[in-house]
Amino acid sequence: MGDLRVRARGLQKSFGDNHVLHGIDLDVAAGTTSVLIGPSGSGKTTILRSLNVLERPDSGTIRIDDVEVDFATLPDKGGSARQQIAALRAQSGMVFQAHNLFPHKTVIQNVIEGPVQVQKRPLEQAVDEAKALLDQVGLSDKADQYPFQLSGGQQQRVGIARALALKPRVMLFDEPTSALDPELVGEVLSVIKELAAEGWTTVLVTHEIRFAEHVADQVLFLDEGVVVERGPSAQVIGDPREERTQQFLKRILDPA
Repeated sequence: MGDLRVRARGLQKSFGDNHVLHGIDLDVAAGTTSVLIGPSGSGKTTILRSLNVLERPDSGTIRIDDVEVDFATLPDKGGSARQQIAALRAQSGMVFQAHNLFPHKTVIQNVIEGPVQVQKRPLEQAVDEAKALLDQVGLSDKADQYPFQLSGGQQQRVGIARALALKPRVMLFDEPTSALDPELVGEVLSVIKELAAEGWTTVLVTHEIRFAEHVADQVLFLDEGVVVERGPSAQVIGDPREERTQQFLKRILDPA
């Protein structure tokens, strides 16, 4: 798979008595797109949030580039734990189901917030880069507008620009179109497709199976916290080997 950008091993996660992840392994090569599919509650979003340490795995290791955290030995709290989590989190940019923009800030203020406040980059540089990113996602004319003045699809594209502004090593998309009206889905998917074509490393959770089939270098089908099947999209979606995968895809693609 070429140079690995993301390597996760043995990820375990429980919420109380609910054991959500059962020893998940994940490899993502640099410049590729990996798509996680599966029924609701299968653990897809928990994997994504674990990579960004929005959810802290109970055990297992995650490495993004040269930053690795072993969650089995990570202290529960303290300076060392915070530093390790911050270092790993800084490697990725997260795009959520809901755009989560600051409503009182303009579009460009939303995009520069992370680079200026978190990464301490010079304001002028951050603004120039933000303008370029807004142009990239087709929103150069919306820089001075507020989120309430934008459609849902436009707000989500601002969310993508905001994540890109942090210059992450990997982009994480958590069902980025699930909260959108159907007619707005395409404009967000087209941006993700362009990022994949440009060589961004991405991990995407989505129910848009046909989109996944076209954009993914590898697809992982999850069910009940385990990876049931993984491989190229042509195999996992086009010709799945596992019965559970076949059943899921039939229900999604041929509901009648």
